[in-house]
Amino acid sequence: MNKLTKDSLNKIKQENSKPRKNWIKVGMSTCGIAAGADVVLETLKQEVKKRNLDVSVGQCGCAGKCYAEPLVEVCIDGVPQVIYGNIDKKSAIEIIERHVTNKQLLNDHIYNVKGR
Repeated sequence: MNKLTKDSLNKIKQENSKPRKNWIKVGMSTCGIAAGADVVLETLKQEVKKRNLDVSVGQCGCAGKCYAEPLVEVCIDGVPQVIYGNIDKKSAIEIIERHVTNKQLLNDHIYNVKGR
């Protein structure tokens, strides 16, 4: 591991201030799938394609919050990175309409907000 210096910290800060690639991840562990994450993932992919959005939609593993599945993490430039929980088909469409397109958060489903 390299020693952190003022210059290396400034470089990290510059890299993190660049526009981010827009992405959405759906937790596809067994608990997520049992709660309907497969439907949520497919809905998000269809909505992104239908609206021709520059957003990649993928899957990830367990985040340790099985009680809140399906979990969806959203990273869109200009909006805080958010983990949403208890997502169904209807709220997946809302994520695309409100968070991705209109840059508004879905307060009823937020489980975590990450800083930039």
